[in-house]
Amino acid sequence: MLPAVFADDDLALRFVAGLDDVLAPILNVLDCLDTYFDPALTPADFAQWLGTWVGAETDGTEAEPMLRAAVAAAARLHRVRGTLQGLSETVRLAFGVAPEITESGGATWNARPLGPFPGRPRPQLHVALRLPEPRPVDVHRLDALVAAARPAHMPYTVEVTASERTPER
Repeated sequence: MLPAVFADDDLALRFVAGLDDVLAPILNVLDCLDTYFDPALTPADFAQWLGTWVGAETDGTEAEPMLRAAVAAAARLHRVRGTLQGLSETVRLAFGVAPEITESGGATWNARPLGPFPGRPRPQLHVALRLPEPRPVDVHRLDALVAAARPAHMPYTVEVTASERTPER
């Protein structure tokens, strides 16, 4: 694509070839830029960095499929943060297991004034997680996740236990 005057010059052709080698990776990245922002297609190291952009609840030790799922779900989880659904999904994405969540709240409607209040008078949240092989670090990870995703006013407790193994037949 050089002008005709430079097309026959050996020095100009070698100089431009060197520039092609330097600029080709940049042009390839620009041609595929949209795939860098898709958690399913981006390189694994960029997926971790992308997770910091969108506020994904990751700690850097997740397997690659779990990392990609957490990054893809981050925006949706921010919309339901502080709800039972948001807390459950955040823990499931981090550990691959759905937690058992008990809470003290409730909602009801009564046509008469001064009716009974639903739930318990003191707020409480308990998150239990049953893992095949729990490690001590799992309790700290679960505690950090629940602290970030729970309703702000709600005191909480967490528990990580081993799941019961059923004998195979």
